[in-house]
Amino acid sequence: MPEATPLDLTGDVRALTAALVDIESVSGDEKALADAIEAVLAPLPHLTVVRDGEAVVARTGLGRAQRVVVAGHIDTVPLAGNVPSRVEGDLLYGCGTSDMKSGVAIALKLAAGLPSPSRDVTYVFYDCEEIELARNGLARLARTRPELLAGDFAVLMEPTDGEIEGGCQGTLRAQVVARGKRAHSARSWHGVNAVHAVAPVLARLNAYEAREPVVDGLAYHEGLNAVGIAGGVAGNVIPDECVVTVNYRFAPDRSLEQARDHVREIFDGYEVRFTDGAAGARPGLTHPVAAAFAEAIGGTPRAKLGWTDVSLFSGLGIPAVNYGPGDPNLAHQQGEYASLAKIADCERRMLAWLG
Repeated sequence: MPEATPLDLTGDVRALTAALVDIESVSGDEKALADAIEAVLAPLPHLTVVRDGEAVVARTGLGRAQRVVVAGHIDTVPLAGNVPSRVEGDLLYGCGTSDMKSGVAIALKLAAGLPSPSRDVTYVFYDCEEIELARNGLARLARTRPELLAGDFAVLMEPTDGEIEGGCQGTLRAQVVARGKRAHSARSWHGVNAVHAVAPVLARLNAYEAREPVVDGLAYHEGLNAVGIAGGVAGNVIPDECVVTVNYRFAPDRSLEQARDHVREIFDGYEVRFTDGAAGARPGLTHPVAAAFAEAIGGTPRAKLGWTDVSLFSGLGIPAVNYGPGDPNLAHQQGEYASLAKIADCERRMLAWLG
């Protein structure tokens, strides 16, 4: 890959977004973009810059009464013929435009353009958010360098279409296992068909009524769904095992263990194997710093109906919200785009809060 053109943090945030999109940074291959970010932030005298793998952390040290964290992941899903970026009218197309290089561009502009913000700020640009949590750069920092993430409040620049989304839902995946007995399919009555035995599992899923709890004033909507099914041995064998993989998205008033208990209850009588899970995060909008942020940004906060890294901040005892210019409904699509007007508007609102 040819050497990337140095990022220009003095120009327009919309042009900066396009420049970020044009530096490919698929999960696990973020070095070029991390190098570019470090190169433009390290010389700035008002910032202390730390590199940790492919994560870059830049901090002010003004002795303010409050410290806030502004964070964004720099990786994207695999490309789909959508780099380099292109502009059509008000829309910037390209991989990561919505999720979430437009948010990263805003954070970079703030880092460079606000040498004396109203609060001390820690800017975190991290790797591997789009893949398994074990490789997540923010989770790595939380484990190994938690002092770099310390703060009174955090804003994760996830795509929210320019509205504050509080907290996040938790997520878990589980395998629901039906057992049977193998037999020759010509003499099927000598066996027990495990694929047939999962019919009650699917019936329970079809009949499931999802909760819609209100948590700290925000309305969440849970979901329990099958996302995969596997069974079968050969074309002439009655299968002795069938596995339905389910995904439960749960509101942040339940802990991860409570969510697991709920799934065990729903599939009582079956073997349930949990394969992964992450707790949600309560909105935290009653915290004074969060309330001041909500007042400065405006609009009506809503619940984040997905899992994001605000959960990691919550685990560190830091209230956090999601806020960014991208449209979450466009994330990961081949035709992903971001509104140039919305990028500029989000930058103005963030400047009003920190300026």
